[in-house]
Amino acid sequence: MQTISVIGGSGELGGGLALKWAKAGIPVIIGSRDAERAQQAAEELNNAAGNKLATGMANLAAAEAGDIVVLAVKFAHQEATLEELKPALKGKIVVDTTVPLVPPKVARVQMPAEGSAAVITQKILGEDVQVVSAFQNVSAHSLKSDEKPECDVLVTGAKPEARQTVIDLAEKAGFKAWHAGPLENSAAAEALTSLLIFMNKKYSSDHAGIQITGIGSD
Repeated sequence: MQTISVIGGSGELGGGLALKWAKAGIPVIIGSRDAERAQQAAEELNNAAGNKLATGMANLAAAEAGDIVVLAVKFAHQEATLEELKPALKGKIVVDTTVPLVPPKVARVQMPAEGSAAVITQKILGEDVQVVSAFQNVSAHSLKSDEKPECDVLVTGAKPEARQTVIDLAEKAGFKAWHAGPLENSAAAEALTSLLIFMNKKYSSDHAGIQITGIGSD
């Protein structure tokens, strides 16, 4: 079984995804800039999941050890983190969850000149890495709840096989996930996050999400 390394796994999104996968029986590695913090987060995750499938490591070691690497860091830390991890990512699938939020106006869409954070990731890592974009529109509430998530996951990337791998991982975490086209389409999912932040504030919610309708189950 493939091991998933979550860089930024001590945060809400990364930690929540890691918990979902550990509960589904998938080995996970929590990556953090601080190895001790990563180990502590892994212990807490194991207690919550009721198993011993999580381990904690410093970011570079986590990237080296994982078969699939999930990037769950803030946009401000994206480029520096990728430059550090680049030697460990060759030949792997990297799942980019980054959203280009620019404080303080996080409820306003502010896309980078490159088009999206995922496109930046692909440019930094090069063609030897299969970058797949997903999970930007998943709320912390959905990850903490034991109920089936009400939001869908849009998955974009250049290669359908890599997208399918991430769709399978999303479904193991309890989400309905969809092929949403090439990596450039990640701009739509990333932009939706600011829209959902605005709607959460406007309608006093903490888990606004999206669902795709009108497509059969075949």
